[in-house]
Amino acid sequence: MPKPEEVKYTKTHEWLHVQGPEATVGLSDHAQHEMGDIVFVELPKADQAVEKEKPCAIVESVKSAFDIHAPVSGRISALNEGVAKEPVLVNQSPLDKAWLFKIKLSNPAQVKDLMDWTAYQEFIKQGRG
Repeated sequence: MPKPEEVKYTKTHEWLHVQGPEATVGLSDHAQHEMGDIVFVELPKADQAVEKEKPCAIVESVKSAFDIHAPVSGRISALNEGVAKEPVLVNQSPLDKAWLFKIKLSNPAQVKDLMDWTAYQEFIKQGRG
């Protein structure tokens, strides 16, 4: 399980943990708190091509539905079916059991565009989160 300081963050509140040519994607702890109780997760398709900053999955809470954006471009290499079956995991364990999908990176340089933990905390404090 990565620590919050070990992952990168997007302005749309996804986190990305890079491990070699692949990255794991999930929803930030801040986002799941803001959304409330998660009741449904629609994952992308296996082997689907995704484009940086484009919607590729959906998370629904008791409040509303939210698009999940690909933090980087690539191809979906794994899905966490457990979170689709048990959406409450997003609230209970956003950085561990509730990862959403993995992406085989097509352009690893895009990771540099993402925020580190400190920048993400500042982003939230500025009311952008």
